[in-house]
Amino acid sequence: MMKRVLTLAFCFLAVSASLLAQGRPDRRKTGPKHYDVAAYLYPAYAYNDPRLRPFWPSGMGEWETVLTMQQRNPGHYWNRMPLWGPVNEADPAVMEMEIEQATRHGVNVFIFDWYWYDNRPFMETTLTDGFLKARNRDKMQFYLMWANHPCGNAWDTRISNLDPDNVIWTGEVDRDEFEKVCKRNIELFFKQPNYYKIDGKPVFMIYEVTNFIKGIGGVEAASDALAWFRNEVKKAGFPDLELQFTMYSTQFNYSGVDAGKQGRPGAEFMRKLGFTSLSHYQFCHFVWPDGDYEEILSHVYPEWERIDADFDMPYYPHVTVGWDNSPRYGTSPVIKENTPERFAEALRHARAFLDARPDLHPLVTINSWNEWTETSYLQPDNVYGYGYLEAVKKVFMDGE
Repeated sequence: MMKRVLTLAFCFLAVSASLLAQGRPDRRKTGPKHYDVAAYLYPAYAYNDPRLRPFWPSGMGEWETVLTMQQRNPGHYWNRMPLWGPVNEADPAVMEMEIEQATRHGVNVFIFDWYWYDNRPFMETTLTDGFLKARNRDKMQFYLMWANHPCGNAWDTRISNLDPDNVIWTGEVDRDEFEKVCKRNIELFFKQPNYYKIDGKPVFMIYEVTNFIKGIGGVEAASDALAWFRNEVKKAGFPDLELQFTMYSTQFNYSGVDAGKQGRPGAEFMRKLGFTSLSHYQFCHFVWPDGDYEEILSHVYPEWERIDADFDMPYYPHVTVGWDNSPRYGTSPVIKENTPERFAEALRHARAFLDARPDLHPLVTINSWNEWTETSYLQPDNVYGYGYLEAVKKVFMDGE
């Protein structure tokens, strides 16, 4: 009797599953194309990192800037709060939660902003103590974007409006220091099983190439250093290095921490240095970030097409959530009406850009996972909830 009941139950479940399947597509066969959705991760939301305390003395990283915004600027319109609270992203338990939420919504790559100041790593604990120790880290791939810009007063709200030209650390490295950085990154990060690769090549992005060239000692020296880097990557057992260039324009650079503008480089210049692909970090690097989101996007899409036409190397489309640097300065240009619905439409354009180029690796970059003080984040907040994450899921997982 028990056997018969179990058999009937199994048949009922099978029929139910069949009927349900008739009402929805079989994702195993007809599901949307796979995309690598890579969100930049700004690693300043770490607790008890002694190197961060000179900028944020409370010991909770740049959450201090977020949480004290109204105290410093009473009645200011900017009043964002994280639904997850001011979490410590250098805690592996927190990072496990974030990895789960990110991958559930279609974000499967974190691009860690990675810093090297004063001959040692800076803001690295979110990666080394949080992400790499998360038990579910295998769900999420990652790569590094070397944020080698000069460091000034921007992070410290007590002095952020004073002397914008002040430089604490230049971000430059000489050849010996560069070799130290590269060897360390190959061993510590590139060899991680979930380090992001394209055709087997670990991806490494350089944020400010002008600053890199200046530190190394000129274009010829920079070219030689990057050729050495690529050779070291090959010696480590990889087919090559996927060296990614961060695109700017000659007009705009309003990130609040960048000191120089590298302008629009030519393809020959990039080939000489050894770069193999391109993307952007933020809309504000090539579009004035003040105005309606749709108006901003009307300038973004032609820029994608221009780069694709002008350069004989892959350009991976970039979508920015928004821009408002008020938490650091009290005032800022603002990208307005950047609702989750409009953000989803920008993602659809990025998806169409990739679909129209079937030979292009299906990678899109997003600013950002957690740039709270620049108001460009996917993490849920008190304004749109999970809206931005749901937009990513809708476009890149559900195919809508």
